[in-house]
Amino acid sequence: MQRFTKFCVALRIFANLCETTKKMLAKRIIPCLDIKNGRTVKGVNFVDLRDAGDPVELAEIYSAEGADELVFLDISATEERRKTLVNMVRSVAEKINIPFTVGGGISSVEDVDILLNNGADKVSINSSAVKNPQLINDLAQKFGSQCVVVAIDAKQIDGQWIVHLVGGKVPTELNLFDWAVEVAERGAGEILFTSMDNDGTKNGFANEALAKLSELVNIPIIASGGAGNIQHFVDSFKKGKADAALAASVFHFKEIEIKALKQEIKKNGIEVRL
Repeated sequence: MQRFTKFCVALRIFANLCETTKKMLAKRIIPCLDIKNGRTVKGVNFVDLRDAGDPVELAEIYSAEGADELVFLDISATEERRKTLVNMVRSVAEKINIPFTVGGGISSVEDVDILLNNGADKVSINSSAVKNPQLINDLAQKFGSQCVVVAIDAKQIDGQWIVHLVGGKVPTELNLFDWAVEVAERGAGEILFTSMDNDGTKNGFANEALAKLSELVNIPIIASGGAGNIQHFVDSFKKGKADAALAASVFHFKEIEIKALKQEIKKNGIEVRL
């Protein structure tokens, strides 16, 4: 009986340690590079795209400046451009030493196998996951949940957060929160939530939705869409309970420096890797 009691105490200590470790995990800052025809682009509300530079050069810069990870999203992926994307992934892997995620047009285990073998650390799936949810299970089983990021683009319609596909062009009948719970249960390692209403507006992240997502699932949530100043990042962590914050134009066009951003986040009592 005494041995069993000690075992139970040990379990409680271990559980508390795990919970403490989770709370202490550093928040991540992730520049996002939307790729079209081999170039980095950025728009507002998913439209009005403008050129933002060479993705490999930007990757080197962000890695040197202290970004925790990078995300590359081929927003117009097709079979014809698949070779171009793979070549870019290989070039990026040769230039940087931080993790990076690749997404866009990924629809099979074979697609993921090619990208991971060429240097990507994770893959992001969106439309293909909605069309074939079993793909999440298959990827998690084959490569591990840590490699699988499910991106969810959603906007509010009649007060409901509705999931959209094909770069935000096609609405579905899926509710953001229901879908998030399902992808977590299927084995996704992270959720990249982009608020289409906030995207490119620089008015801040969708913190209420982020906080609700954080409560519903026990996997990391990456905030995306709406970063305009340093306070927006702070709010995404404090109010939105996000595990990471992703942005594009404020980094691409030098409106916010990553080092200064992290220092300010740290001043606000938020753990971040400097």
